Amino acid sequence: MLDAPTAAPAATEARATSPRVSVIIPAKNAAAYIGETIASALAQDGVTEVIVVDDGSSDHTPAIVGAIHDPRLRVMKNDASGVSAARNLGAQRAHGDWLMFLDADDRLRSDAVASLLAAAKAAPRAVLVYGDYNTIDSAGRSIGRRDLLKRRLKPSGDVLARLAGGNFIVNGGIMLIRFAAFRASGGFDVSLRYCEDWHCWCRLAALGEFAYVPKLLLDYRLHTANTMNAAVRTPQDFFPAVARVFDDELILARLPAGAAPRLRQAAEIHLVTYAAMQAIRFGRYRQALFYLGMVGQRSLKAMPRSAIRIVLSYFGL
Repeated sequence: MLDAPTAAPAATEARATSPRVSVIIPAKNAAAYIGETIASALAQDGVTEVIVVDDGSSDHTPAIVGAIHDPRLRVMKNDASGVSAARNLGAQRAHGDWLMFLDADDRLRSDAVASLLAAAKAAPRAVLVYGDYNTIDSAGRSIGRRDLLKRRLKPSGDVLARLAGGNFIVNGGIMLIRFAAFRASGGFDVSLRYCEDWHCWCRLAALGEFAYVPKLLLDYRLHTANTMNAAVRTPQDFFPAVARVFDDELILARLPAGAAPRLRQAAEIHLVTYAAMQAIRFGRYRQALFYLGMVGQRSLKAMPRSAIRIVLSYFGL
């Protein structure tokens, strides 16, 4: 993690100049998509630098990145220390007022950063502004149907309790984070293998307000490599992050009194439901039913809602 937090960053007045945005892209063996990802970032209004952190690639990723000639593009090495360390390294070297953590196989939509900056201007107290995403396949074709949910509103303001009960943000490529707040949060916990982003978002929510942009800002790519990785994950893989969130003094100090046990149960249910949704994506229906049973073991009242989410995942929602 970065330097330990001292206190929540105070709200600052709007800068006289345009805010600077640093896009940080950790990349390991991302040759198939990294060029398109970088291009989508460089095409954004407001992006002043794109930092690619090569995390020990053994394919042509370094050559592809090196062939892109743009003064805003910077490249650094991470020596296979992991995605969290790569993100932290990029943040340490960034010069922007705002940070975006973009995965090396995803693609920003044309007005993503401008939309987020507009939301940030309208919410000067926010330490993080975020939107939503849709899914694409390896060829860049749209496969998700989240545009059908475009009227859905996600929370703004003090979102910590809601976020501790389940990660409703999912992807770092749909958000901008104030640099000062990210530094105060301590960054990503490199000891977590999964859900390290959720833990980081919770720490940020403990430091300040979030603002939601009801717009699809990112194309989240599903392809062989990341779907195979998702296919082998189980709820047990996610539970260390639950323990970390609910053992974090910064987070616990800001949660409503007595709410932690209820929210911890909600977070476990959220992650088990997510695992079931992933099982549905891969046609593992028996496994999905087993995970739904795990939800029931924690709360019978939660089963109907989890079942609806699982069914909707079959239709790409």
